[in-house]
Amino acid sequence: MRSRYSAYALGLGDYVLLTWHSSTRPPQLNLQQDIAQGKWLGLSVKGHWPGHGKAEVEFVARYKPNHGPASRLHERSRFVQEQGRWYYVDGDLL
Repeated sequence: MRSRYSAYALGLGDYVLLTWHSSTRPPQLNLQQDIAQGKWLGLSVKGHWPGHGKAEVEFVARYKPNHGPASRLHERSRFVQEQGRWYYVDGDLL
């Protein structure tokens, strides 16, 4: 989770896509555009729930656009483990 947040904050779309499960991964991301429009302010992991080859992580990420008030992304994300690597599947906004 932390590495994906860091990749978003740094605009590393290729890394985000590599950590996204192929069943739900978008064809492309343009994170450089997001960076030009504002910046990520921080990540707080609220909890995680591991299972057998699956896990959920609840987090809050804060973002400040160049124009306008800061906002929060509060999500409970689902991950799956395949061949020793974790992949983001999807999540529910809270």
